Amino acid sequence: MRVCEIFYSLQGEGVQAGTPAVFLRFSGCNLACDFCDTDFRHGTEMTESEILMEVGSYPAPLVVVTGGEPSLQLTESLVEGLHALGKRVAVETNGTHPLPPGVDWVTCSPKLAYVGAKGRVVLERVDELKVIYDGAYEVSDYGIHADHYLLQPCDVGDPVRNREILAETVAYVLAHPQWRLSLQQHKLLGVR
Repeated sequence: MRVCEIFYSLQGEGVQAGTPAVFLRFSGCNLACDFCDTDFRHGTEMTESEILMEVGSYPAPLVVVTGGEPSLQLTESLVEGLHALGKRVAVETNGTHPLPPGVDWVTCSPKLAYVGAKGRVVLERVDELKVIYDGAYEVSDYGIHADHYLLQPCDVGDPVRNREILAETVAYVLAHPQWRLSLQQHKLLGVR
């Protein structure tokens, strides 16, 4: 498996924000979003055993498997290995590929509005749907059933426009209370 990085921090986004977590970031993605804030092009080849050894060295019971797009590499045997370590497995995915069985928490962040048909979501049920909002596209749940619907302002790298997007996102959530505001708290706090 090609791994970009494994590190220990706080979950910075979504329902589990503030929770200590081990982050397993896989290299590679099947989409190319202009606003992506993660460099997942580089990585180190690791076996599942090596991944488990490093993840197991951290005390948090939560492992956030992310990328790039983790569904391109995540296997059922790795999920089982993480469970054997006593870890809960959360996956952050764009939803374009099925996930292996056994994942404990699925956060889907569809990118269909930004990349067109290649971003078509195949997942029908997730724990958390996190839609990135920049004001340019209509908010949609993409027909996905979720326990939690989150709207996250897109960081476009322009402080003035970011404030406008935040205000628009807050206004949308207030007008559509089935949605909840999600902020990238790790960026606000300066935490990795």
